[in-house]
Amino acid sequence: MKKIVIHRAGDYKELKLEECKDLNAKDAEVVVSVKAAGINYADIIIRWGLYESAKKFVGWPITPGFEYSGIVKSIGPNVKNYKVGDNVFGVSLFNAYASEVCVPEHQLNFIPEKMTFEEAAGFPAVFMTAYHALLQIVVVRPGMVALIHSAAGGVGSSLVQLCKIKGIKTIGVVGSSHKVQSIKDLGCDYVIDKSIEDLWKKVEEYAPRGVDLAFDANGVETMQGSYDHLMASGKLVVYGAHSMFPKKGGKVNWPKLVVDFLKSPRFNPLNMTSENKSLITFNLSFLFERRDLLDEAMLDLIMWYNEGKIKAPIIKSYPLEKVGEAHMELESGKTVGKLVLIP
Repeated sequence: MKKIVIHRAGDYKELKLEECKDLNAKDAEVVVSVKAAGINYADIIIRWGLYESAKKFVGWPITPGFEYSGIVKSIGPNVKNYKVGDNVFGVSLFNAYASEVCVPEHQLNFIPEKMTFEEAAGFPAVFMTAYHALLQIVVVRPGMVALIHSAAGGVGSSLVQLCKIKGIKTIGVVGSSHKVQSIKDLGCDYVIDKSIEDLWKKVEEYAPRGVDLAFDANGVETMQGSYDHLMASGKLVVYGAHSMFPKKGGKVNWPKLVVDFLKSPRFNPLNMTSENKSLITFNLSFLFERRDLLDEAMLDLIMWYNEGKIKAPIIKSYPLEKVGEAHMELESGKTVGKLVLIP
C-alpha cells in the first residue's frame, strides 16, 4: 500500500508519499481499499504540528485523513455486518490519506446507492460536524435565525442544508463573489458577500433583533462580532479558528498567530449570564468514543440523503501524489465544497 506520511511539522514538502506493508484486519476491524479520501482544514493544522488530538493520540510520524470511501478488502474474524467487496465509507481517527485504511467495524457505513465514491469521501466529516453543532449541542426550534460563516465550505454548506430541514432561517456569509450562487442553490435565505458588503450592517439588516445561532470557525476575525449579534438566549458555536492561519505559503506565521491569540475575545461567565448568551465549542476528533452521538448523526444523515433532503458537497478531486497542491488550494480560502484525494 501507499500513504502520505508527515515526519515533522512544516509546509507542503513535508507531505511524503511512501510505500508501506499492506494492512491486516484483526478482531472486529475492516481493511478498506480506499477509492477516495476527504481533505479537511484540520489536516493542514496537523501538518503544521498544531492539531491537539494529533499530538495527543499519534505524534510524529502521522498520516492525516479523517474520512474515506472504498471497497472492503478484508475483515477480521469478529466482523458481523460487512463482507469483502462491499462499497463503504466512514470516519477514521487519522490515516485516511492512503490506498488502504483499517478501522473498527462500527466506523463503517454502506455507501448510499446514488452517492459516488468521491462524494462519499467528502460527506462524513463536514456533515457530522454540522449535525453535532446544530442538533446535539443546542436545542433548535422552527423560526430561529442562524448566522453561518464560511457558508460555501464543507461544514457551512452542510449547516445551511440541516437548518432548512429544521425550519431555521439562514444567513450565509462568504468571502468572495464566486461562492454566492452555490449556497443560494442550497436554499440559503440571505447571502452576505463580505468581499463587497459590510458584514455586520447586513447581519443587522437581515436580523434586526439579532440571531439565535451563530456558527463560526473563523476565530478572532469574527468571533466577537458573532457574539455581539446574538439575541437574548443566543448561542455562539465555535469549531475552528481559520483566520489565525495563513492563506498562502504553507507555513505558520508565528508572530501573527501569537497576536491573534492575544486578540481573541475572552468571555466572562458573569457577563454572559446577564446578557443571556452562550458560547459552545467542540472538536469532533475528541468525540470518537461517543458512539451514541456519531451513530445517531450518521443514521439521520444517510436517511436524509436517501430522501433527497440533503446533497453531498461539491467535489474537486486530486491524485494522492498531488496532496500538496490540494492543501495549497484549501488554505487559499477560495474553495467551494470539498476536496478529495484519489489514491
